[in-house]
Amino acid sequence: MTQAALTHPPAAPAPAPGRPGPLRRAADRIEWSGWLGPIGVALFAGLLRFWNLGYPNAFVFDETYYPKDAWSLLQQGYEGTWPDHANTDILAVPQSIPLTPASEFIAHPPLGKWVIAIGEQLFGLHPFGWRFMTALLGTVTVLMLARIGRRLFGSTLIGCTAALLMAVDGLQLVMSRVSLLDGVQMFFVLAAFGSLLIDRDHARARLAVAEDGDTVTLGLRPWRIAAGVLVGAAAAVKWNGVMILAAFGILTVLWDQSGRRWAGARRPWRSMLRRDAVPAFLAMVGSAVVVYVGAWSGWFASGGNGGGGYDRHWADGRAGLSPDSFLGIPLPQVSMSWVPAPLRSLWHYHSQMYDFNTGLSTPHTYQSNPFSWLVVGRPVSMYWEQVPIGQRGCTAPGGCAAQILGLGTPLLWWTACFALVYLLWRWFFRRDWRSGAVLCAVAGIYLPWFQYQERTIFSFYMVVLVPFLCLAVAQLLGAILGPPGCTPRRRRIGAAAAGLIVLAIVGCFAFFYPLYTAEVIPLTSWQDRMWFTSWV
Repeated sequence: MTQAALTHPPAAPAPAPGRPGPLRRAADRIEWSGWLGPIGVALFAGLLRFWNLGYPNAFVFDETYYPKDAWSLLQQGYEGTWPDHANTDILAVPQSIPLTPASEFIAHPPLGKWVIAIGEQLFGLHPFGWRFMTALLGTVTVLMLARIGRRLFGSTLIGCTAALLMAVDGLQLVMSRVSLLDGVQMFFVLAAFGSLLIDRDHARARLAVAEDGDTVTLGLRPWRIAAGVLVGAAAAVKWNGVMILAAFGILTVLWDQSGRRWAGARRPWRSMLRRDAVPAFLAMVGSAVVVYVGAWSGWFASGGNGGGGYDRHWADGRAGLSPDSFLGIPLPQVSMSWVPAPLRSLWHYHSQMYDFNTGLSTPHTYQSNPFSWLVVGRPVSMYWEQVPIGQRGCTAPGGCAAQILGLGTPLLWWTACFALVYLLWRWFFRRDWRSGAVLCAVAGIYLPWFQYQERTIFSFYMVVLVPFLCLAVAQLLGAILGPPGCTPRRRRIGAAAAGLIVLAIVGCFAFFYPLYTAEVIPLTSWQDRMWFTSWV
């Protein structure tokens, strides 16, 4: 139990059959208390994310790509080429715009666009339709984080605090209100992390009754398979999910080793390697591969009559693989005709995607270096409109502005920097597994971006990191609050300090809220919110 944990009372044993007794009623109240807070925070987050979701009635940043790709998937199973006039006409009469049969090279896997397509199928090809699923997943993620924090720290209060912090994070709000892929990936990554937590608890429960921690076999572990499915889905949205898969895979086998040591195993490392490592690999990597390949089912099915998705028929009439190397690994240029042609075509397509994603270096006004991301050094302007006086309610003499800025709530992110240092201390000196779990997720999401110093990359990629930053801050606030056994005076001082930090973060979010929702504000008010020149 961490210093920050507020121990959740254990469930009372069930009474004898018959009319429910007071112990059973108390247990029911405890269980409901673990849901009411998270649901309340999620409803608040949903209100922020769905309010006026169809505004602005325009493509926001890379919405010019993904909603169209999603609509193509709905119509023909693969991403097709759009006519040049679609950028203007699509918002007025989208169903009248025919897709060009030709396929188009796309740099990301299709699953994220299939998710976006659900909203378009329900509500049509317009801003509310293509933003619906990202808003829904952004809201559900807040609910998940509250429950995950509760399980991780044994405290409903800390879990709900983490969820509230994410509900008022500007970057998470923005990415829940625009139709980009990163918000979809965030959902899958956090769900995978929660599944691993449940699997850990179930494995510990089985080890607790084992007579010998060296020989016990844990058998089928459905929650670990679920984690593999979910992180495979994250990779099928954007490729950086592969690095998160590696980090989570290491995390779960380390938990297996520590669990066997806790259960009294004399050689926990050897026991883990013999009994857990291979099943863990099959559950995580095996299921992830199945999900990833399955995400391309529309592309595979589009091969009739020589048409279909991009490079779908590349391998027809060829016996080898291309290119000569992949991920820096030389490939033998020998006959590979025994591999089905669609799979060789997909490999070739992936080699082109890899070259594009690693070699993209075209300068962009809002690109930034990962070193600046945690301190919100260079946010991304996703929408900008200067509104003259007299239009759209603007009464300011100098005119008005409407902007969507992918800016994390500054006080939250700056507090998170201190929280990560605190977690490092807890993990290194106190061997706190909870801190280690959060840090593992942070490392798997954040550190891989540092290898792309020359690539064109953006700070909004860090929306996947936001849930874990909020968990870190919540753990720090729990430590400030104090452990359950501390004196009442210490608890009052801690509660006041932690409460002031949360209120300051909420106030900071409210101050920047107009920049998250393209609210029309006086240009002078917009300038007041540009705290640093790098934000302009």
